[in-house]
Amino acid sequence: MSKKSDEFIGILAIFGIVIFFIFKILSAIFTLIADNIYVIITVILSVLGAFIAFLLYFELYFRSKKFKHIKGSIREYTDNCNELNHYIQELKGSYVNIESYNYGIGELTDNSAYNFQRKEWSKVIQSNQIHHCSANVCKNASNQPIKYLCKYFGIKNDEESLSKFEKVLNDFTSVEQGKDLLKRERNSIMRRISKSIPFLIKKFRNEQLIRKLGFETVDISETYIPTFTFQYVSAGGNSSSRCDIKLNIENLNLLINYLNDIIKWTKSIAGQRALMTSQLRDKIKGRDNYKCCSCGLGIEDEPNLLLEIDHKIPLSKGGMTTYDNLQTLCWKCNRTKAAKIL
Repeated sequence: MSKKSDEFIGILAIFGIVIFFIFKILSAIFTLIADNIYVIITVILSVLGAFIAFLLYFELYFRSKKFKHIKGSIREYTDNCNELNHYIQELKGSYVNIESYNYGIGELTDNSAYNFQRKEWSKVIQSNQIHHCSANVCKNASNQPIKYLCKYFGIKNDEESLSKFEKVLNDFTSVEQGKDLLKRERNSIMRRISKSIPFLIKKFRNEQLIRKLGFETVDISETYIPTFTFQYVSAGGNSSSRCDIKLNIENLNLLINYLNDIIKWTKSIAGQRALMTSQLRDKIKGRDNYKCCSCGLGIEDEPNLLLEIDHKIPLSKGGMTTYDNLQTLCWKCNRTKAAKIL
């Protein structure tokens, strides 16, 4: 962007500020010599004039060659961030679809001759992830959530279930780590270009600036994590209680350990996979010096690099969950490898 263009944008900003103060002065004068209606009109015009001037400034800046140059200089970084964002969204869909038994659909009509409130009945929700039960079961579920989750939501104590939940744990762990690393990487990029961005843009248009630079919206919510509920509502509709079990990383680790203890596996594929807990993943990353064993990229090169744990010989091909068969891969290499044997 040429110096003349920079000066033009600066003049527009100054022009808006000057207009604002001129109208403020005029409003003071009109206060002394005119009716209140003129004062109101003057104040409105002054604010409107300043607002339009600022809008023009913002629009011209995002169209300027200077901004386009800044955007182009970080294009590789924004593309990498967006690619990781897409990968995280894919991993969110790994949840194993478990649900309570479907007993059919019924319609309840209250024909009582008495005017009972039955206010708690309105809290009854029909969902595949809600189990309607007695007060005793609801209380016991709060004391032993993993045990009752398996019992009433059809989670079989077999190797297939173990295999599925271990994969969910792997993916959900990557999602949570990836979201944090993605935010840190984006903030790092924004800090590097901060001095090149005008103060007014950073102060009043920061979110728009992020979008204009090419960063896609990052969903940091935990809505992808399923919640299973035990719900009790009394027959009279006067009392109710519920127990919510969120299948987050902590509960997934507990669930896998619980299934491990029941199955009593020896050398089965699913049993070996179940050994892949969060603690073991951290140990493998430390052993590999937090570097990708395929491309050699590590957190010393990219502090916000998402690293994952992979079986060199996949479990489906006879591999075992042992230190010698585990390796650290960056998310790109892990996604590319899939089930291939390197």
